[in-house]
Amino acid sequence: MQQTMSHTYSAAAMGQELRQFLRLGTPILIAEALHMSASFVDTVMAGRYSSADLAAVAVGSSLLFPVLILMMGTIMATTPTVAQYFGARKLTLIGPFVQQSLWLAAILSCLAVALLYALDPLFDWLDIKDPIKGIGLRYLHAAALSLPAVAIMQSLRSFSEGLGIAKPMMYFSLLGLLTNIPMNYIFIYGKFGVPEMGGEGCGWATAISIWASVIGMAIYVYIKPAYQQCAMFTQFDWPKLSTQIKILKVGLPIGFSIFIEATMFAIVALLLAPLGADIVAAHQLVLNFASMCFMIPLSIGMAITIRVSHGIGANLQDQVKRSVLVGFGLALGLSSLTCLVMLMLPVTLANIYTDEPLVVEIAASLFIFAALFQFSDAFQIAANGALRGFKDTAKPLLLIFISYWIIGLPLGYVLGMTDLIYPSMRAAGFWIGIIFGLSVAAVLLSLRLWRVLSKPLPQPH
Repeated sequence: MQQTMSHTYSAAAMGQELRQFLRLGTPILIAEALHMSASFVDTVMAGRYSSADLAAVAVGSSLLFPVLILMMGTIMATTPTVAQYFGARKLTLIGPFVQQSLWLAAILSCLAVALLYALDPLFDWLDIKDPIKGIGLRYLHAAALSLPAVAIMQSLRSFSEGLGIAKPMMYFSLLGLLTNIPMNYIFIYGKFGVPEMGGEGCGWATAISIWASVIGMAIYVYIKPAYQQCAMFTQFDWPKLSTQIKILKVGLPIGFSIFIEATMFAIVALLLAPLGADIVAAHQLVLNFASMCFMIPLSIGMAITIRVSHGIGANLQDQVKRSVLVGFGLALGLSSLTCLVMLMLPVTLANIYTDEPLVVEIAASLFIFAALFQFSDAFQIAANGALRGFKDTAKPLLLIFISYWIIGLPLGYVLGMTDLIYPSMRAAGFWIGIIFGLSVAAVLLSLRLWRVLSKPLPQPH
């Protein structure tokens, strides 16, 4: 028994696991960074055209984003199933399953496009006036056409990463970015015979660049032998309701978990609006930098899902434990670095975004809070990533809902906007609420993971 334990956590075994994590996590991190870069390019190029077009793109994106993440999160359920089959060496089951994932991606994306095209009355209800209303609607309608490509890409990405092949997503994310930049220029400013569209052009550029990425990814998957061994193209299957339901059972909680976290930050921004432009601006720039740092634990969480799923499929409990331990260690180490940067350079970081003295002063104070939540955020992402490897998503969704919406957000409101506990702390109060909510989530999800790890490994069906 002692010999088995020592082998499980030996330096050689842990080093091998670390190398696997870096091989998976590094391309995932680069792919996420490229995605964020594309959004950054849209914002900058629309802003340089006009402030009205920038505002319109921001409004359209705020409606597009929740639908996008809910859809993508649902399809992410493909990853653990593919990875478990791969770990069990049941390769011929992977292709038919991915076909069902692609069918679900097509169905969900069509529903998402129809929903976004039906949101026109919402602009009137929100009292959004022209020109922002007109530009925003045209941007939203154009960008919505990218959703089928996004959904298909997520399915193909889950297929590839489930096999432990993470680099293709990096390649085709780069292709998307390199396509997006000239397409933005052409459609925004009206070049090469294309009419000048302003902010609407960002939507068309987004759609074209994402479709270019997914077509490239599909061709890559079709020609590479690593994917052909999975019986992906040996037969054609129509949608199977039983398989679709299984994917939704795992995937919908993932989608809603991501949706809950994203909307918590969006609601905080709305609640801060009455406190003035300087406070809102400071909050947003700190949140933007924290979002970039968030890509690091997010990539680790995705790698944990894959490695845990491989271990479950192969029925290797020792590997699963090593994967969890290495993943948590990486999350702790890298979150320590981002925390240190925020603590040591708050004014420098704020000055990157603005030269307004008051905004810099407020942001510098908020960076202290952002630094503190790096640890709890990293741990909750790592724990959730491991649980997804077990396809344990329903109870984590409940724990996340309680942590963010029942504890974190109300506490932030009480501290930030009222004098019930302490004199109103304004933006700082909301950040304390966020820290507390993330910390509760980290504890609850870690306890849930501990309980799951104490049981025999599930067998892939």
